[in-house]
Amino acid sequence: MNAHGRLTDELRDHALVIGEVTLTSGRKAQYYVDAKRAILRRAGFMALGELLAARAEQWRATAVGGMTMGADAVTCAALAGGADVKGFFVRKEVKRHGLSRRIEGPLLAPEDRCLVVEDVVSTGGSTVAAIEALQEAGHEICGVVSVLDRLAGGGVRIEAAAGAPYAALVTIDDIYPERPDR
Repeated sequence: MNAHGRLTDELRDHALVIGEVTLTSGRKAQYYVDAKRAILRRAGFMALGELLAARAEQWRATAVGGMTMGADAVTCAALAGGADVKGFFVRKEVKRHGLSRRIEGPLLAPEDRCLVVEDVVSTGGSTVAAIEALQEAGHEICGVVSVLDRLAGGGVRIEAAAGAPYAALVTIDDIYPERPDR
C-alpha cells in the first residue's frame, strides 16, 4: 500500500470520532477528526512524512511549518520524512519573554520558501493566521498542505490568502463518505 493509502487508513481507524463536537470555528458538527491520534502513531507519522517530503520537494520549499499546535507534528513528520527544510512554528501572538518571537525555530531568511502545514482544515482560520504572520514578516509562501480537509470551504480561503496552491493529503470524503452532512 502506498503512503496515501496508509495515511488514509490510519486517519479512518484512529482519528475519526463520531458524536457532536464544537469546532474551533464555533460551529457544531456530528463528527470530529483528531488527526494527532493517527499521525502521532508510527504508521501515520511515517506515511505523512513521506507525502510531505515529496510535496516540499515538488514546491521547492526551504522551510515547513505553521500555527502551533496544528502544525507541530506535521512539521516534524516532514523533517523525519527527509524534507531538506527548516522547521518552524507560528505562535498565536508574540512571546512576551525570551527572544519575543512569533515565528519559532531556525531563523527564516528572506529567500526561504515556506510550505505552510496544518493537521485539519475546516474554515481555514488558523492556517490563514499563520500565513498572515509569515507574510507580515516578509516570507514567501510556496504552498499550503493539510493532512485532512473537512471540505467546509477552508481550502479556497487558504489558497486566496497564501497566493499559492493548497492541497489536502486526505479529505473527509476519503475517511467518512457516509457522514450525515454530506
